[in-house]
Amino acid sequence: MPSTWRAINPPDFLIRAFVLLILSIAFIGPSFSASAQKGGYRMGSGDQVRVVVYGQANMSGDFSIAGDGTLSLPFIGSIKAGGMTVRDLERAIVGRLKPDYLKNPRVSVAVLNFRPFDIIGEVQKPGSYPYRDGMTVINAIAMAGGFTYRAKEKEFRIKRAGDGRIEKAHRTTRVRPGDVIEVLERWF
Repeated sequence: MPSTWRAINPPDFLIRAFVLLILSIAFIGPSFSASAQKGGYRMGSGDQVRVVVYGQANMSGDFSIAGDGTLSLPFIGSIKAGGMTVRDLERAIVGRLKPDYLKNPRVSVAVLNFRPFDIIGEVQKPGSYPYRDGMTVINAIAMAGGFTYRAKEKEFRIKRAGDGRIEKAHRTTRVRPGDVIEVLERWF
């Protein structure tokens, strides 16, 4: 009996898988963390950043933004990083280094870990959880152990970090670092 299945040559399979991976990455579009590096994301308390001062290993490293929004760096002290974009912080560090420490400093800043989000209301384990790139409200609810029996399962509220505005949200609404998600109680 002839076989209808054709044997797949391993190199052909790997090539096809690689091409599929490249195409899927190309069509997904930029992620939140990519936009954060380009300047759309405003940093805040709890974010971890990597600061690289080129040619100066003793001034480079991984740092956390403190609760008051400051970032303490070697030699130059504290900088108010809360509310700044990555590019703003790079310019601020260059401004501090230029007059006293280096003639032509080159600085790079990258966000390593975003601040956590909070989830409250009708979930099994309300609390603070680490942010993951591309998160939606339903992902956040799953991290918090799922709904309680009293939860309204189709409509939620999000208090956005930064401006503090409250929005209606649905299961597929994107979560941002520092957001507070509220799962409401149903009446019936």
